[in-house]
Amino acid sequence: MAAAVRDTRYRGRQAVNGSLAYDLDYAVRERELRHAGEARKAREKTKAKVHAAPRVLVRERQYVSPLTVLSVAAVMGLALLVLMNYVQLTLLSSETVKLQSQLEELEAENVNLTAQYHQMFDMASVKDAAEAAGMAKPSGTQMEHLDLSSGDSAVAYRQKEPGLFSRILSSLHGGVYAVVEYFD
Repeated sequence: MAAAVRDTRYRGRQAVNGSLAYDLDYAVRERELRHAGEARKAREKTKAKVHAAPRVLVRERQYVSPLTVLSVAAVMGLALLVLMNYVQLTLLSSETVKLQSQLEELEAENVNLTAQYHQMFDMASVKDAAEAAGMAKPSGTQMEHLDLSSGDSAVAYRQKEPGLFSRILSSLHGGVYAVVEYFD
């Protein structure tokens, strides 16, 4: 009986050569040994399994609300408007830079021209030029005095008041002019 216990106890186990790790291929080898004498076809029948084809799930068609479409279109339109405003802002800033550089050039030219103007109209040079042209100071006989002791008087004429049609026409003209000026 001790031999039978020994056999069952060590049956199927292999000797360990210094390692106590599990033998993962043990079950596969045991199955191969059990079915070693059987015919090949008999083993294939037991292995054959029928797998069901995976069921394909079809997603339902989603309903898109017209309000959603309009909202997306509105957002895209607003984005386009913002982009166009950035383009206009860029153009205006580049134009401003050009005008500022032109202003600096004109201010420098103004300084030069003002200096030339003051040199040309020096009183000594004007007096010399007048004497060279034969001009002289007026004498007392050449001067006349005006008497302003009498009262002042003025005559005011009343203009004719415009009619209703001409007032409407002038205000329409002003309105159209203001709109055109706004968009320029």
